[in-house]
Amino acid sequence: MSVVGTLKEKVLNGEWLSREEAVSLQEEPLEELAQAADEIREHFCGNRFDMCTIINGKCGRCSEDCKYCAQSAHYHTACEESYPLLSAGELLEQAKYVEKQGVLRYSIVTSGRALPDREVEQVCEGIRAIRKETALQVCVSLGLLKEEQFRKLKEAGASRVHCNLETSERFFSEVCTTHTYAEKVETLKAAGRAGLSICSGGIMGLGETMEDRIDLALTARGLGVKSVPVNLLNPIPGTPYEKNQVLTGEELCRVIAIFRFLIPDGMIRLAGGRGLIEDKGENCFRSGANAAISGDMLTTAGITVETDMELVGKLGYEVRVGNE
Repeated sequence: MSVVGTLKEKVLNGEWLSREEAVSLQEEPLEELAQAADEIREHFCGNRFDMCTIINGKCGRCSEDCKYCAQSAHYHTACEESYPLLSAGELLEQAKYVEKQGVLRYSIVTSGRALPDREVEQVCEGIRAIRKETALQVCVSLGLLKEEQFRKLKEAGASRVHCNLETSERFFSEVCTTHTYAEKVETLKAAGRAGLSICSGGIMGLGETMEDRIDLALTARGLGVKSVPVNLLNPIPGTPYEKNQVLTGEELCRVIAIFRFLIPDGMIRLAGGRGLIEDKGENCFRSGANAAISGDMLTTAGITVETDMELVGKLGYEVRVGNE
């Protein structure tokens, strides 16, 4: 039996792959690897497809120096838009709109290191309104919050917290210097202690190695993450990564497949940047991915919900809320 076949059987039998085993997959034939990852996805998750949308709830002038980000105040980009936290009414209005499109999960994302308490309460007001007037699951991505703040968000009706690790611990200091990997890990742990599910992934194409990507997935697995966004770097002019080469569709499929081997029962979620590849991620959805962020991203155009719904149906998936 091939390396891919042997490791697939191990995963299907309920065993976790080691780091060394995952690293060995980076040299295996992509077609075989992708097919095996899709079999693992079907075994553990069936045809469930978790689709969410995000709203840029507070935009621009971020204090952090993440080298990929158009909203960082450290760089001069074409993203000049900046506005304060949206009101509860504005958050509710957009939530009603996306619900009509068939999306089941709605995520409020804000710029900045962390929302202050008064703005957390404002988001809570919006969440209460959304939960009262829609059937949407509400997720939040509000920076490096504390456990007490997460408990307030849960009480308001939030179900999930997003905080991307972005890359491996080894490589993180090359990506950002204004906060640490440990702070991100503690944020995810605090959300978990507050009773919220956690969503965390990263960006591919920052200059990291495949081993860095594997270490990212292993860290997420160790934290109990079941929703793993996989972003493809969109090199924004004016950021330090503006000249980075975009990964090919084949490279992204390999990342997705290996992540599926490592987190077999998770929702591996195509996120920002997939519009940069020719098939808009279709082959990734045949290689183990079973979730997506649909619609526009924070500062860049995404893929419409209508287009994604057509693709999901074509591939035989059913849009349902994924694993919490």
